[in-house]
Amino acid sequence: MSYLALARKWRPRSFAELVGQEHVRQALGNALTQGRVHHAFLFTGTRGVGKTTIARILSKCLNCDTGVTATPCGVCASCKEIDEGRFVDLIEVDAASRTKVDDTRELLENVQYSPTRGRYKVYLVDEVHMLSTHSFNALLKTLEEPPPHVKFLLATTDPQKLPVTVLSRCLQFNLKRLPVTLISEHLSKVLTAEKIAFDAPALRLVAQAADGSMRDALSLLDQLIAFGGGKVEEASARSMLGTIDRDHVTRLARALATGDAAQLLETARSLEEFSPDYGQVLDDLAGLLTRAALQQLVPGYEGDELFDPALLKELAAAIPAEDVQLYYQTAILGRRDLPFAPDPRTGFEMTLVRMLAFRPAGGAAVASAPGGGGARVVASAPSGALPSTTSAAVVRPAAAGPIDPVQWSRVIGDLDVSGAARQLATNCALVEHRGNTLRFAVDSKVARTPPQVEKLAQALAKYLGGRVMLEFVDGAPAVETPAQTGERRSAEALDTARRTLEEDPAVREMKSRFGATLHPESVRPTE
Repeated sequence: MSYLALARKWRPRSFAELVGQEHVRQALGNALTQGRVHHAFLFTGTRGVGKTTIARILSKCLNCDTGVTATPCGVCASCKEIDEGRFVDLIEVDAASRTKVDDTRELLENVQYSPTRGRYKVYLVDEVHMLSTHSFNALLKTLEEPPPHVKFLLATTDPQKLPVTVLSRCLQFNLKRLPVTLISEHLSKVLTAEKIAFDAPALRLVAQAADGSMRDALSLLDQLIAFGGGKVEEASARSMLGTIDRDHVTRLARALATGDAAQLLETARSLEEFSPDYGQVLDDLAGLLTRAALQQLVPGYEGDELFDPALLKELAAAIPAEDVQLYYQTAILGRRDLPFAPDPRTGFEMTLVRMLAFRPAGGAAVASAPGGGGARVVASAPSGALPSTTSAAVVRPAAAGPIDPVQWSRVIGDLDVSGAARQLATNCALVEHRGNTLRFAVDSKVARTPPQVEKLAQALAKYLGGRVMLEFVDGAPAVETPAQTGERRSAEALDTARRTLEEDPAVREMKSRFGATLHPESVRPTE
């Protein structure tokens, strides 16, 4: 006896056996029960989600010998013939191979005749978007007003290519991509019924590779059974699908947790012998980071069979929540940029380098500030990094007490900070300094990036000789910022310089004798 592929053997034969697509099953079931069956249906969706299967089940519902029903018996002659593909009144057409208008006209010539065997003559047109424009035109009139004994069931993976005149004549059902969990559960039932031993992680890998298609999942499962010699194991699945062992992804995540760049790159280079899909490696790493983030958000989160719950708890405790988000974002951006790298391995390694390169120094944490809108940054003076007495940066004695907000401008001059971080400092107004917390008001229009804030926090940690916490509250400061004070003083100096020049005797003499004119915008105060 010839072998029957799993995708064919386990094809649903009733709505009860259908996996997923509850919205379609419910609508069709109610229509059949209430006797409100439309004459034309359009089923859309990606490959392998059940378009043709649902059309065949609907054909059985319409032609079952027990009557029109949502639960066909499956044992009568009509049901059996439809299951075996030899029911004379179910006309299946592959539109991809019959695109010409003559093919469509030939098909429609027999529409007027009553069914030979069943209650309804059912036309099932697969990949209907492949029909030519003339074919659609020939079909329109019949599709709108077919004889009462005819039903049209159309299926397509690309409904955008259908004319609106066709769409308006059909009841349209969009079949959804099946979730990974649902596919893996169904594969488990199939293998249990087939009495084949399996590993749960292997099924999830197959379900992920199927990309929402149950037919693809069953086909891959068939291939995996052959590849594994009758067994379904995780190692075989990873080898067949070209994925890498989870241990490598775990080692990468642990190296990120400890900030060990040498171990991170060593692990990355050890992957080369497996000729991996580096994009898939980044996907797996992003998946692990996602589960770690969920563990941090929901302590009771148990994860799934792909990663051990103990590992998730370990990573959730070892990696700050902000770093998890940074690593995840870097992974998916690196995944996107892989095609532009000199080669996939280089792009992969650079993505890992970026994760540590952009990691906040000293493990600084960023969180919402109380009162809304701003951010809080914690930083400590690095060990051995306090400036000596000959350094340009000043170390403020701890006994000097909190910084007076009025003296903030002078403090900026003593800080070991430059560039954008200094610019941020001059655009902030110190509200208060209490304990190791400095609270600033900053206009929301002023740009503020994490690197700027981190450098300012480290400079203040050096200046104060210990750990500091910065809080930023968005909103116009109640007092002048150093930048505003500088602008005001510059404007006052310029105004004074212009008045002085206007009152200069020599200038007055030139204006009186020669009709000279003084251009105020050309006046600049001297330093």
